[in-house]
Amino acid sequence: MSLDDLNEEIQESYAAFDDELAVSLDRETRNELALLETALEPDETDELVRRAIHMLFQTTVDTGKLDFQLRTGFDVTYDEYLSGMTFDEMTGADQYPSMDDERRYQF
Repeated sequence: MSLDDLNEEIQESYAAFDDELAVSLDRETRNELALLETALEPDETDELVRRAIHMLFQTTVDTGKLDFQLRTGFDVTYDEYLSGMTFDEMTGADQYPSMDDERRYQF
């Protein structure tokens, strides 16, 4: 897969989200959400869910898990996604023919 494939899948996922997203909660999640809502007193419970998504995203980026998943599935990194080009495209490495390692140093 490639950077273009990743962009297509992100756009499809984004388009599939409505303004509201129904999420089923298990007992443990409901208990944790209730405690957080009581302690943090947000205007709406939705705000806690938004914060949780932001924190999960940031943690996934910071630990390198997002890059690992993107490299595994799409052969790109998050930085490459943000820049809109692969590392080889950034450095110009894809513009030159590959060298034959056996004949590299033969004259």
